[in-house]
Amino acid sequence: MRVPLISALWVALLLLAGPLRAEQAQTFDQYEIHYNAFNSTFLPPEVAVAYNLQRSKYGGVINVAVLDDSEGKRPTSAQVSGSLKNLIGQRQELSFREIREGNAIYYISAFRFTHDEQLQFSLDVKPDRNKPAYSISFKQHFYAD
Repeated sequence: MRVPLISALWVALLLLAGPLRAEQAQTFDQYEIHYNAFNSTFLPPEVAVAYNLQRSKYGGVINVAVLDDSEGKRPTSAQVSGSLKNLIGQRQELSFREIREGNAIYYISAFRFTHDEQLQFSLDVKPDRNKPAYSISFKQHFYAD
């Protein structure tokens, strides 16, 4: 049985964003790009199964959503790519997959980390095929649970 994204994954992500770290967002032109990264063990088991995400104390998930503010913050599709690196320069490519349910559109990718590790994320988000991608970068510290 598939768990509805809006009532499962997105609610879980919103609830997690508060106690762990506020959801982050940046605005570029008419697009509002929301992103957050967290330890995969914070996902409820049924949500992880429904979206084929492995729960692991050394695993994380990054979530990206794009809203088009020109039409009342409407979710919009985008090309999302990115990578992360640790303090010694080891790099991981992020492989985003699109999830659509109802009006919601999200991009998620899993990644690995070691205990007490700071990661530098670099994202390219391209909601408009006729314009260059918007670049986002942020650092976040992860701990194994």
